[in-house]
Amino acid sequence: MNDQFAKNGRPLISISIPVLNEEGNIQALYSRLSALAINMQDKCDLEFVFSDNHSSDRTWHMLGKLAQNDPRVKAIRFSRNFGFQRSILANYLHTRGDAVMQIDADLQDPPEMLQQFFELWQGGHEVVYGVRRSRPESFLISTFRRVGYWIIDKVSEHPIPRNVGDFRLIDRKVIAVLSRIKASSPYLRGEIAGLGFSQIGVPYDRDPRVAGQSKFNVARLVRLGLTAVLNHSTVPLRAASFLGGIMLALSIVGAMYYAGYRLMHPDFPVGIASLHILVLFGIGLNAFLLGVIGEYILRIYLVLRSEPVAIIERSLNFQPSELKPL
Repeated sequence: MNDQFAKNGRPLISISIPVLNEEGNIQALYSRLSALAINMQDKCDLEFVFSDNHSSDRTWHMLGKLAQNDPRVKAIRFSRNFGFQRSILANYLHTRGDAVMQIDADLQDPPEMLQQFFELWQGGHEVVYGVRRSRPESFLISTFRRVGYWIIDKVSEHPIPRNVGDFRLIDRKVIAVLSRIKASSPYLRGEIAGLGFSQIGVPYDRDPRVAGQSKFNVARLVRLGLTAVLNHSTVPLRAASFLGGIMLALSIVGAMYYAGYRLMHPDFPVGIASLHILVLFGIGLNAFLLGVIGEYILRIYLVLRSEPVAIIERSLNFQPSELKPL
């Protein structure tokens, strides 16, 4: 456990909640967080830190009402939508707790599991994450996720737990390391898994969404999966070199075979169709390999450009000195 404690001797736990158009969930979430704080008041203190990814509904207004009546509620609002992973990271950097628990506003991940996470954290685990045993979604999406998790884990340079999202509790020292990692498109579950420390998973059943609609469709899931692969694996780059070497070898063998066959059969007809197929295949393969390399170069460029993680437009219950440059 961190050496930093609240003045009353109890550790401070920050609850980090990224939100985007979640007006239908804010009140129910706050009620459960308040009840959780009462249940754990003998063990720790809580603060509730929201990051609003430029919601277009009444989410920010509702957060303002809560912040007026409860100093534990703190919030930052971004100048535009910077993406889910950046929203989480920006929120981490604005928490004060000895440990931080990340949950979604839709209440699919029960905040009451903090009690179990907290015990494991006090037992010496710097990272405690929820492992989704089941979730209320279609068989097609569920299968798509399982296959995606399997691929990401297999190609990653370090093990990434499967069926694990961003529902976790991490120690302050983990956040200190995350703040030093430069990534234009962070994939936090992969970055945290690769940091080491003592990590443990807790199985749970995910609940249905209370209100609103999920922000993750298939296209966004694919984009997040590609980010995971490109951020935590050099397999695509090595596969590009491997495929290029294979094609070069096959071309040399094919050319030698064709030259020898022509010497033994002078009347062998010239294959215009096969020539076109080979040319088009070679062009397509080169375009694919250049695309893979281009994705890595793009990430290098974005890191060198050093864009901020997010731009804070407004804040609630934060002192000016507490707002950190991102």
